[in-house]
Amino acid sequence: MQQWEGTQMAPPRGFLRMCRRNMRHAKAADSTGAQVNGAGLLMRSLLLRRVLRRDILADDETYVGVLLPPSVGGLVVNVALALDRRIAANLNYTMSSEVINLCIAEAGIRRILTSRRVMERFPLSVDAERIFLDDVREKITAADKLAAAAQTWLWPVSRLEHQLHLASIKPDDVIAVIFTSGSTGDPKGVLLTHHNVATNVEAFSDVLHFDWDDVLLGTLPLFHSFGYTTTLWSAALLDSKVVYHYNPLDYRQVGSLCRDHRATLLVSTATFLRTYLRGCPADDFATLQLIITGAEKLPRDLADAFERKFHVRPYEGYGTTELSPVVSTNVPPNRLAPGEPRADKLGTVGKPIAGVFAKVVDPETGEDLGIDKPGMLLISGDNVMKGYLGQPEETAAVMRDGWYVTGDLAQIDAEGYISITGRQSRFSKIGGEMVPHLRIEEELTRLLAADEGELCLVVTSVPDHRKGERLIVLHTGLSMPPEQVSRELAAAGLPPIWIPSPDSFYQIPSIPVLGTGKLDLRRVRQVAEEKCVVRE
Repeated sequence: MQQWEGTQMAPPRGFLRMCRRNMRHAKAADSTGAQVNGAGLLMRSLLLRRVLRRDILADDETYVGVLLPPSVGGLVVNVALALDRRIAANLNYTMSSEVINLCIAEAGIRRILTSRRVMERFPLSVDAERIFLDDVREKITAADKLAAAAQTWLWPVSRLEHQLHLASIKPDDVIAVIFTSGSTGDPKGVLLTHHNVATNVEAFSDVLHFDWDDVLLGTLPLFHSFGYTTTLWSAALLDSKVVYHYNPLDYRQVGSLCRDHRATLLVSTATFLRTYLRGCPADDFATLQLIITGAEKLPRDLADAFERKFHVRPYEGYGTTELSPVVSTNVPPNRLAPGEPRADKLGTVGKPIAGVFAKVVDPETGEDLGIDKPGMLLISGDNVMKGYLGQPEETAAVMRDGWYVTGDLAQIDAEGYISITGRQSRFSKIGGEMVPHLRIEEELTRLLAADEGELCLVVTSVPDHRKGERLIVLHTGLSMPPEQVSRELAAAGLPPIWIPSPDSFYQIPSIPVLGTGKLDLRRVRQVAEEKCVVRE
């Protein structure tokens, strides 16, 4: 049986200790004006756990849905579920009801914790009972408050752990399921364990030297592992403070929060940084010391422009949902400990963090390619997911002798820095979102009444300086104008980010294929890039 070792422990246990260290220290705030210190965070979490267990959730209810933005409330809900040894399923409220209901069915979710404000903003039709946190507050009694206060201020941590049965948590127990879309567009539930989350938070905070007086700006959604681990559990396990806002594109509010709370750390994406570069005055980010981006490539010109305006340079890291998510990161010179060697290199995504190992292999043979040779990037270590929920074949397809096959092409230099050179998977990363090409092709085939046995279109992408990537449709002929196709895709319920713009359709004589009959994806992308260059 795998055991906890060293200072690592299950996140709920680490949470109790963090709160006791920071009882009067500000721990979390958000753009609604909510603020809590360690004592307040602990008391709210214990109260919510108590009411959920007594009045709402059944004993056998393992997976619990959550539809909440980055916020103090979202933090409290996720921690309360972990304290009750439940598995949180933070659902993507920007997706269609159809896709969300596939996730609900896959996890057997019976109840979803949300708020009326969220459901008004995202009027989704979900196949589960909605529990509004607004109503849960009314179930809290005076006796509940007294009990939670005693537990928060008077009980030893050991007694609290014993009552909550936290010592029984094993490293391989699942703490959360994060849903992502596979190449067919159907959701896959990534099972992250207590060990995954605990070690990932510890490793990335150690390499970046998070401190007691740091303030992390948390705008990434909780339904992505980047937001779930790096902003939610950072607040719950580290001594740093986290400030949340629900919309990372709302540059006015993000800038205001950064200025008012004197934020020092920001984890973001290149797309969001472009918005801040255009809209925020330089003073908004005057206190930032560290910016780490992920989810999409960080262009050098964007990093240069950001540094010129805000006097802090963004650095790039790398990760995936299946890897909890952090794999590697560059470390800015101002976050190094005295005497620590330089740990950043332009054009790379940095070195693997502690407990994570990387190698590059031949995509066809699996042969280890060693130094400075491009190939398929494989990752092993503490951060590798337990698997895909209910999909052992899908899990086996991405695991190779304990190594996770990322689907990204990369090379590793002699110093250990990783450079991402391309993506082999049929996805685009647009604004940090994974967009499945095959799902869009299926909808296009249906709309255009094309013969499914005939290869008459393909979806690919090209680099885009604003969004990271732009969807392109190569086709041999359309039965309706591209403008109508885009409208029909929207009517079919595809998210806006999945819909190619009317000027992104290009007719070609035939779709490139290999001798095996498979799509020649490299040639498809080359053709798309050639067409875009000609148009521009």
